[in-house]
Amino acid sequence: MTTRQPKVHTQRVHTRQVHAELGRAAVEIFAANERMNQMLIEHLDPTAWRAKPPGKTRPIAAIFTHMHNVRTKWVRLTAPHLKVPRQLDRAHCTLQQARAGLAESAARCAEMLAEALGGGGGRIEKFRRDGWGRPWPVGVEMLCYMLSHEAHHRGQVCMLAHQLGFPLPIKVTSGIWNWEKLWKECGSPGGPGYNS
Repeated sequence: MTTRQPKVHTQRVHTRQVHAELGRAAVEIFAANERMNQMLIEHLDPTAWRAKPPGKTRPIAAIFTHMHNVRTKWVRLTAPHLKVPRQLDRAHCTLQQARAGLAESAARCAEMLAEALGGGGGRIEKFRRDGWGRPWPVGVEMLCYMLSHEAHHRGQVCMLAHQLGFPLPIKVTSGIWNWEKLWKECGSPGGPGYNS
């Protein structure tokens, strides 16, 4: 009589492959997310950068510096073993400093996501989005939270630029929805859902 061998090894290999694919996808998605931020800054009228919106709304410069500074907090609290980027000063940050800072913090967030979601050996076990909030187990919720935060602020930037009289070109506001093109610009020629 022949007995069946358990498929434990096969399941472990499959689980590792799924984690690797998830980690790769998270990095590619966050790269496309960052490309959207860079597109807005690249095409923003420099006058709009520090223009004071009506009411108690933050200027566009403060919104982008906030996005960068929150990323640095995520990295510092969740993956302190990674090099935490320097925070930006919202009162004095230039367009160029914001672009460079966002690029650096995006790279650290991508490393953090790859390690957390790609089966990085358990070094990152919890996502700490803030010091006051309860940590979450790492998972796709972490990526979704990060993307939602940034999409919210991109919407604010587009709206404020328009209200201040410096609307972004249609090629930008519609371009941030062209994921296939963004994906390719970020080095993933296969596009969303394809192994590149």
